[in-house]
Amino acid sequence: MMRASVRYFFAATIVLLSAAFVAPALAQQQPTKVNPTAERVKEDQLLKELQRIQGRGTLPDARSQVLEQPAGRDWRQFHQVTLRWIGAIAILGMLAVLVLFYLIRGMVRIENGRSGRTLVRFNAFERFVHWMTAACFIVLALSGLNITFGKELLTPLMGAEGFASWSQWAKYAHNYLSFPFTLGVVLMFLMWIAWNFPSGADFRWLREGGGILGNKHPPARRFNAGQKAIYWVVVLGGAAAAITGYLLMFPFYATDIAGMQTAQMVHGIVGVLFIAIMLAHIYIGTIGMEGAFEAMGGGQVDVNWAQQHHSLWLERERAKGRVQDGRMAPAE
Repeated sequence: MMRASVRYFFAATIVLLSAAFVAPALAQQQPTKVNPTAERVKEDQLLKELQRIQGRGTLPDARSQVLEQPAGRDWRQFHQVTLRWIGAIAILGMLAVLVLFYLIRGMVRIENGRSGRTLVRFNAFERFVHWMTAACFIVLALSGLNITFGKELLTPLMGAEGFASWSQWAKYAHNYLSFPFTLGVVLMFLMWIAWNFPSGADFRWLREGGGILGNKHPPARRFNAGQKAIYWVVVLGGAAAAITGYLLMFPFYATDIAGMQTAQMVHGIVGVLFIAIMLAHIYIGTIGMEGAFEAMGGGQVDVNWAQQHHSLWLERERAKGRVQDGRMAPAE
């Protein structure tokens, strides 16, 4: 009986040990649920993170030390390819249209000739704000285009060192002149908002080509539909350019890297479209229309010019008694 007990004890021990080793093996062989899509996403994210390049910086926000990251390559594609195509098509296309239009239409003349009498259209403060904003805009446009097109166009002419020096000063001008430009946009908005709401006369002006297409001269108030469109382009486009520009000038204060990349895209698109539209504005105000430059140049316009292009405004000035003894008094 002693021998039988010993045999039973050893047999039970062997069975228990076998179960202890076999159970984990069986557990490992049990099938597990796998989501291949989720695993692939994790792998793609890991591969992208491996392409991230970080360095060291002096800004307190550690995110500024990321030198290259996956979304940055998408931004670089936009900056180096997409934006250049948008800018080239918009700006060169507008220049081509204006040259063709001038060759076909020529300058819009004052049909009845000059009367010799003038009316004050813009006072000194209005002209100062306009020319301050315009001068800043020209510098901002040239320095902004330098970022997109300067390296390829100017480096062969100026050399690498010359282009680097020019770009540095252009960057300083772009940053600092943005403040008076923004101030000018705000002042324009406040000065002229009362005259730039749509009216029934604007639809007739558009329908009849605004006195530029064809020979009709539809009546208009102080600002016609075309000038109102330019006003809102300046106000809204200037606001968009200023806001996105300041997000880039002061990084990480209001947004992260992704937000700044979006801001730069908006800033670039708004900038090139802004430049293209302002080319049309400059054309009309100089060689496109006789007498138009005098409004902002000296502040006065000929009465016959006012009658041809802004007859409703001229009638209002006459109704207020600003025409006496054949002479025109200053307008509001």
